Amino acid sequence: MVDTPVPNLVVPRLIVGLGNPGDKYAGTRHNIGFEILEALSKRWQISLKEDRRFQGAYGDGLAPGNAKVSLLKPSTYMNRSGQSMRSVIDWFKIAPESVLVIYDDMDLPIGKLRLRLSGSAGGHNGMKSAIAHLSTQEFPRLRVGIGSTNKTGDRDSAVVSHVLGKFSPTERQQMDAVVYEAAKAIEMSLKEGVEKAMSLYNGREITV
Repeated sequence: MVDTPVPNLVVPRLIVGLGNPGDKYAGTRHNIGFEILEALSKRWQISLKEDRRFQGAYGDGLAPGNAKVSLLKPSTYMNRSGQSMRSVIDWFKIAPESVLVIYDDMDLPIGKLRLRLSGSAGGHNGMKSAIAHLSTQEFPRLRVGIGSTNKTGDRDSAVVSHVLGKFSPTERQQMDAVVYEAAKAIEMSLKEGVEKAMSLYNGREITV
């Protein structure tokens, strides 16, 4: 009897939340990656501390299931996030496919999560930087829907205004539920691999 080979599971070792540092950006749509990373930090009791080597707030410890994991919030501003990520993977010799990046996505409505094993930047400046510095698109990511702008006129200005704006009270309530579900999806990716988490969470609509 020949054993069927078990496919290699994609299990994150480094989880990165994208956002902009500073109080003026706290709570904005563009910073939902930071929010989810901070939620993981609290859930797993992994403290984040500024580390100049990594150009960001870094911490490591054990996630549920005794998975050893590192957490990173780049302090470089969104469009240079890849610099911070690169410094961590070089220091710890982490393969790019073991890096899970969490970021906001205007192409998804609020209440939607999309896990993927690879893909393009889709116009997101933080992901453009990540792909450039990791020299590959082959790393998992969790896209978090923030909805699109309904403003008319100058498209670029409307986009900036949207992503750097804050959620309405109703949206905020829904996003709190999204943060919770995102944390559960990431925990599943650590225990059973990203693909299993994709199959369970990508089709859901998170409501309150």
